[in-house]
Amino acid sequence: MFKIKVLFVVLCGLIWSCNSQPANSGKEKTVQQEPGQATPIDFPAIANKLIQQADLQPGEKVMMVGKSGRFDGLVPLLKKEILEKKAIYLGTFEVTPGAPNKWETEFTSGAASLDRAPLTEYLQSVDLGIMLPGATPADLPYAAMQDLLWTGKGRTIHFHWEGAYDLDGNPISVNSEIDAFYQKVVLETDYAALAKKQQQFENAMRGARIRVTTPAGTDIVFEIGDRPVTRQDGDVTAKRMKTARNLIDREIELPAGAIRVAPVESSVNGSIAFPPSEWGGQKVEGLIMHFKNGKLSEFSCIKGRSGVENVLEEAGESARSFREFALGFNPDLSISAAGGKWIPYYGYGAGVVRLSLGDNRELGGNVGGGFVRWNFFNDATVRIGNTTWVKDGVLLEVNIN
Repeated sequence: MFKIKVLFVVLCGLIWSCNSQPANSGKEKTVQQEPGQATPIDFPAIANKLIQQADLQPGEKVMMVGKSGRFDGLVPLLKKEILEKKAIYLGTFEVTPGAPNKWETEFTSGAASLDRAPLTEYLQSVDLGIMLPGATPADLPYAAMQDLLWTGKGRTIHFHWEGAYDLDGNPISVNSEIDAFYQKVVLETDYAALAKKQQQFENAMRGARIRVTTPAGTDIVFEIGDRPVTRQDGDVTAKRMKTARNLIDREIELPAGAIRVAPVESSVNGSIAFPPSEWGGQKVEGLIMHFKNGKLSEFSCIKGRSGVENVLEEAGESARSFREFALGFNPDLSISAAGGKWIPYYGYGAGVVRLSLGDNRELGGNVGGGFVRWNFFNDATVRIGNTTWVKDGVLLEVNIN
């Protein structure tokens, strides 16, 4: 078992599903490869796989959002794949500040002067959006497409090619080694097996009590009731969207791997023990938070109490609320698959647990406020009833009758 610190991410104001740019300091930081580095990326194979996962149908309308850089070569290949499916390529929005849109089409130029609400209306006909590396929810076309998804229309592929961390939880640049790793995962993941395992886990959670423990002292229980469980299994088809129940059901990650759920708030009880971390710019040690009916009832720490208090005071009620349980299922994204040297793709690898605080509306929960803090654990044990699914960070094979 590889020992790492828990990775913390704080997002305030705008919330989104996975594609923040987290740093150990809690500030946003874009993780990008240095210019000029060699790349083993097979763009034609990647383009083919993305469109394959979307199962485009004739007449479907597709737009993309991208940032100029090393993935420029992917845009014409995706366009080619889209047209070969007899779907309609609308164009690619360029989000590099001040850059001319070399991908401009009649559709993108028609949106040039639109603010967010009119742009969302303009995108009503879009069936599929592809968010390319470098694009974030801070970019207007991306944000407008999310607003469309909130209305129950459309679907998106999130193809970020980021989210790599060292074993201390610090973001690292995506280099040629990580390129090769991510490419292998995207192209070779057994998506059917991943979907089957995630569905089995969701089925097991229904009507049962889930318990998460860690060696540091985390011991928390909850139930999910009829809450939506988002299964990030790489299925971006229109057919899948017929069962979508929340925003992130419509935002499909590639690489794929995690399930995410906002438990019934009143069912969450117990404690979360945090390793040394940073709150409000202060180092905090020995922090243990206790929850009663989904709300923070008290906390204790050895060092840095005022930092925690400042964050809780500034963020308000959402910071005192349990947000989300997430669990990684993709064995190809596990820390061990990466050679034990780094944490792949936002902790979507098999056995990684996320216990988060804050706003969970995008998951189908009832907590608002905009504050989000992600907390990743790679040494957790997860039990559903009397069955252990994860032991000390290792996803187990569970016999399903």
